[in-house]
Amino acid sequence: MYFTFSKLLQFATLSTALAVLTATADAQSQGSWTTKAPIPLARNEVTLAAVGGKIHVIGGGVQGVAGTYHDEYDPATDRWRTRAPLPQALDHIGTAVLNGKIYTVGGFVASVHKDAQPHVFEYDPAADTWRSLSPLKSGLGSVAVTVLDGKIHAAGGRNPAGQTVATHQVYDPAADTWSERAPLPKARDHMALVAAEGKIHAVGGRFGASNDKTDMHDIYDPATNSWTSGPPLPTARSGLAYALYQGLILVLGGELAPNTFAENEAYDPKTKSWKTLAPMPGGRHGTAAAVTGGRLYIAAGSLKPGSGQVTDQLIVFSLP
Repeated sequence: MYFTFSKLLQFATLSTALAVLTATADAQSQGSWTTKAPIPLARNEVTLAAVGGKIHVIGGGVQGVAGTYHDEYDPATDRWRTRAPLPQALDHIGTAVLNGKIYTVGGFVASVHKDAQPHVFEYDPAADTWRSLSPLKSGLGSVAVTVLDGKIHAAGGRNPAGQTVATHQVYDPAADTWSERAPLPKARDHMALVAAEGKIHAVGGRFGASNDKTDMHDIYDPATNSWTSGPPLPTARSGLAYALYQGLILVLGGELAPNTFAENEAYDPKTKSWKTLAPMPGGRHGTAAAVTGGRLYIAAGSLKPGSGQVTDQLIVFSLP
């Protein structure tokens, strides 16, 4: 079979167009990032929560000292407003949303990892008020928190002595009580904790120093009160932001001196596999993630390890 030059040119053009379309489709499947109005006060080691279509950024530190900061972002207007302050100045807080309320768990009073607290607070967005709940048995900072079956799970973290722990505690809001569950296979903190498909996934984190990072992925089954190993996090790191987004467990950012991570890696509990999504615009840590309106929000944090280059940025991720 013979082809004229014009036919070959048409095939070449078609092949190029198909390659461009394929590349574009691949890029879109990885998602995209946009930048929104910055938070009024740059700070790091914050926590985020989404409730009622708003994003709440709570606590965090400025020049190493934790504050009672509480700002609310409205995606509909791209504006911020100040809300009722956290009852205790804290950073490295664990946070969960349940029944339209925000729950904060533990936290440190200052950097680096100073004096872990046992405080548990509940915020009512409708009344713009906080109240104290039954505290943890002992102080914990950089504790990971998630919600499963109407209860709040808090795992790992550091105690007041600065030691990482493997504890796994569950809070029942109806009874206002804490109980113990099977501990993590290995003590660590600064990790991700996400509930998906009836299980809890503990991902990444560190065993001690910031360079003592791990790619561990442990899966908790409440039916058997036991942990099993899952596919490891592709990029071992700690100081993570995390969220369940479109059925995927997203693990974002992290730190390892002299740099931070921009990685955005997603675990699909249905296929039991990891995939890479569009990286954050600039590595960062000391932040958190929250999801509302089909988008994932990340605010504040540090662009460099520790308290290096603290930022006021609000960045938003979306998948098609």
